[in-house]
Amino acid sequence: MGLAVLPPDPEEDVPQGSTYDDSPSDSDTSMHEDGRPSKRMRFSPSSSRQIVLPGETVTDETQWMRGHGTYMTDGSTIITATLAGPLRKTNKLLSVAPLRARYTPEIGDLVVGRIVEVQKSRWKVDVAAPLLAQLPLSSINLPGGVLRRRTTADELQMRNYFQEGDLLVAEVQQIGSSDGTASLHTRSLKYGKLRNGTFLAVSGTGGGGGVVRSRRQVFTINSGAQGGGDVDVILGVNGYIWLSKHIEQADDQGRMSGGVSISNLDEHVSSAIYSSQNDTIEEGTRKEIARISECIRILAEDGVRVDEDSVVKAYEAAVDADMSVMDQDAARTRMADEVRRRIVDAALH
Repeated sequence: MGLAVLPPDPEEDVPQGSTYDDSPSDSDTSMHEDGRPSKRMRFSPSSSRQIVLPGETVTDETQWMRGHGTYMTDGSTIITATLAGPLRKTNKLLSVAPLRARYTPEIGDLVVGRIVEVQKSRWKVDVAAPLLAQLPLSSINLPGGVLRRRTTADELQMRNYFQEGDLLVAEVQQIGSSDGTASLHTRSLKYGKLRNGTFLAVSGTGGGGGVVRSRRQVFTINSGAQGGGDVDVILGVNGYIWLSKHIEQADDQGRMSGGVSISNLDEHVSSAIYSSQNDTIEEGTRKEIARISECIRILAEDGVRVDEDSVVKAYEAAVDADMSVMDQDAARTRMADEVRRRIVDAALH
């Protein structure tokens, strides 16, 4: 009697990033109507860009270790996602990068912040972190460059240095061991109060685009060919960005452009460091600041990582396309969409 050859059963739908495992298992398995065991879904390590949702099972194989954004119950081998975002694989470690997340301070980060409160001997600063950072009075340079103990008279004059609403650039000096509060300092001529520019906040600190830690967070873009002056760009790791008119800084020997030593600055010159009065900014420089701001906003909206290289490439692409600065709330025309595409393509290549 001959054997009857039956056509294969149609393959079942397999979720993206998963494969079927035909290997036998000692655990209980469901059976098809014809008595054959059903196939078990197995995680594929090649699916590093798989999007998972909170509560979704990532894998139940024991060869994988759980990382950030996942959890595993006691006595179980099932790894479950706790965040919504792309699944990342590092060797045998599985983690979930959030699509959007609050900034987590780390020692040495350069951040741009806003003063929200003046307290005794310290300022409270918003740096886009879960908790407000603190800037102690002992961590700033007093007018005159005097290195001494801070007294009660200095505490009474704290609002002469920083007051509510002021923007500043600082460095994370330490992280509190109990609650993770960041402590900042501005004991350098590179840091301090910000003026002569515009503030920009971009999202995407998590798995998407946004400001990333790079070799240089502070750089200057030369826009003289477009009729504007040089523009200083400060990319805060926390997603806060400052674009301003270029101001000469002190050199490595601690001398200003006029050749005066920092330790010998008089009271009038040093007080200008904490001045809130903006200088005169030419129309061409303001236009280039707005152009760079729009380029950074486009990169962040399209999920492109923002660093020195991508910003410079995007600005050059915008200049080549002779992009007119678009209002954030204005309708995007076909020409604007084409310029937007060229900016993103230039930043990615």
